[in-house]
Amino acid sequence: MKLFNFQKTEENEPYMLLKDNIEKTTIELQNAYTNMQNVTEPDLIDYYIYQTQAAQIRYQYLLNCAKKLEDS
Repeated sequence: MKLFNFQKTEENEPYMLLKDNIEKTTIELQNAYTNMQNVTEPDLIDYYIYQTQAAQIRYQYLLNCAKKLEDS
C-alpha cells in the first residue's frame, strides 16, 4: 500500500526521508507484533509490549508530520 506519491527531487527530500522513516517504523511494528506472539517468557512479553507501544507512538508522530508537510 502506497501512502504517498512523491517524486524524487531535492525539494521533496523531507518527504522522502519521512516516507522512509514511516516504512521502517511499520516494519519495526510488524516485527514487534510477531515477536510478541512467539515468546512465552513474561519478561519478554512485557518487553515486546513496550516496544510495540513505542513504535505505535512513533508511527502516529510521523503520520502527523506527514500531514503537516502536505498542508504546507
